[in-house]
Amino acid sequence: MTRLEAPAKLTWTLEVTGRRGDGRHELRAEMVALAFGDHLELDEGGSGLRVVGPYSAVPGDGTNLVARALALVGRTAGVTLVKEVPPGGGLGGGSSDAAAILRWAGGVSAEAALSLGADVPFCQVGGRALVEGVGERVTPLDFAAREVTLVLTGLHLATGAVYAAYDELVASGGRPGGRNHLEGAARRVEPRLATVMDWLGATLGERVHLAGSGSSLFVEGHLEPGLATWQVPGPEGPVRFRQTTTVPRGA
Repeated sequence: MTRLEAPAKLTWTLEVTGRRGDGRHELRAEMVALAFGDHLELDEGGSGLRVVGPYSAVPGDGTNLVARALALVGRTAGVTLVKEVPPGGGLGGGSSDAAAILRWAGGVSAEAALSLGADVPFCQVGGRALVEGVGERVTPLDFAAREVTLVLTGLHLATGAVYAAYDELVASGGRPGGRNHLEGAARRVEPRLATVMDWLGATLGERVHLAGSGSSLFVEGHLEPGLATWQVPGPEGPVRFRQTTTVPRGA
């Protein structure tokens, strides 16, 4: 049995730089890998995919990115996916799961990795990187050790819906800016997220940032030193905090 790590991805900054003729958005983002994520238990002589853990409701059929990654590299294996990263949270959990399979199989080109999803090329590289284009241009950067407090809202945002809302904002004359160009769009798509963000800002006295296209959020630094995770009642349901750090490539 082989254990494969699938670190969560955090989009530290995100700038939307344009839109291609096929409708895909170009970006310029700094992404980092975290010491928090899923892991895969792989039996090279087996077959099938089983999903366990806090988010075991994720489909375990051929639509799962693990199954798609195995098909891409032409391999079979029995895989137990221990799912710790919330789906639809902007932390690249599924992309990192796929990238773990790609690394195990020896890796693929960025273009091939992109066929599985925009975050997969970065997740295959890991560490800290500048990501450009639609995700296919990944330039490794020097590792920067950072402490991060993730805020897991329990909400689910579809990436496509957030980008569609971004386009609507731009078409109506809006000029998204700031650390994450998608924040205004995400708040529009899911008003409950806006409520949670405003509540957190007022409660913590800290700047709360959107992770990718949401729905996860993050604060720089550790809010409660020495505490790994905790949960509090929020205005739209329970809010879970998870403290972690960035990790270098290969960790």
